[in-house]
Amino acid sequence: MMGPQTAVELNDASVTLPTLAELGPDLNHTSRTQQWVTLGRPFVAIGVYIALAQLGWWPLAPIAVFFVFVTVVTATHDVVHRSLGLSRRATDWWLFILGGLLGASGHSYRATHLRHHAVFPGPDDPEGHPARMTFWQSVLQGPVFLAKLWVWSYRRANDGGAKAWLLAEASVAPLALIIGFTLWPQSIWPSSFGLLAYVVMVINGAWVFPLMTVHLPHRGYGETPLTQTHTVRDPIISRLFLELTYHLEHHLFPSVPTHNLAELAKRLEPALEKHGVVPQRLFFRQRA
Repeated sequence: MMGPQTAVELNDASVTLPTLAELGPDLNHTSRTQQWVTLGRPFVAIGVYIALAQLGWWPLAPIAVFFVFVTVVTATHDVVHRSLGLSRRATDWWLFILGGLLGASGHSYRATHLRHHAVFPGPDDPEGHPARMTFWQSVLQGPVFLAKLWVWSYRRANDGGAKAWLLAEASVAPLALIIGFTLWPQSIWPSSFGLLAYVVMVINGAWVFPLMTVHLPHRGYGETPLTQTHTVRDPIISRLFLELTYHLEHHLFPSVPTHNLAELAKRLEPALEKHGVVPQRLFFRQRA
């Protein structure tokens, strides 16, 4: 298993960036509090969903599920890059748990995401493939995207333990559907429909992954590390997506945990401006 990465290798001699040591080694720091905030937020979001389901406030339930997605993706992303300070065993379990909350495979995500960082925009990058598609092609990839990543990961798993994790994770969504259908007519708890509705929402919600996490961040990518992805800096969007919008900064320094990406962007901005990188702002434009 790969350890934490520190910075992308810049093969273009014209691109010079400060090192992480120059930017500040504190950017790699994760306190115990930050660790548990990151890992605990998905369960808070699920708790909100359960409360809404119990109360029958179904119009608000998709909002809670949206925050389940954002918090799970953020936490899993940091677990994959080993930026939360977890042990190897804890990393495996958290990949299983967090992926299971979305009916997805955390170990498949680790394999394909680290491959994406290593070779994009090169060949054999299943995660990065939607970046080369049109908008609508990436949308149509939704229903099969995670399954393709799982198959790619399983074929390249080099030991029985890795395959066991992948097989266990592949069983979560089908089992949850079966349990949901079984409990629904039994009315075992006040809103037995809640489990089935949650599973259906997360399975369908996962269909936006190729569009939101690959196509849009990399759309129109160029030849250099500074043009292969984008950075969105917006007070609303960046906070709403828990700083995941700092995609360029993450690709340049993948070991920096998500909770420090905003500070990384601030320190890196003079160097990015020097190279003509223009951050995207959706609601708040930069002042002249």
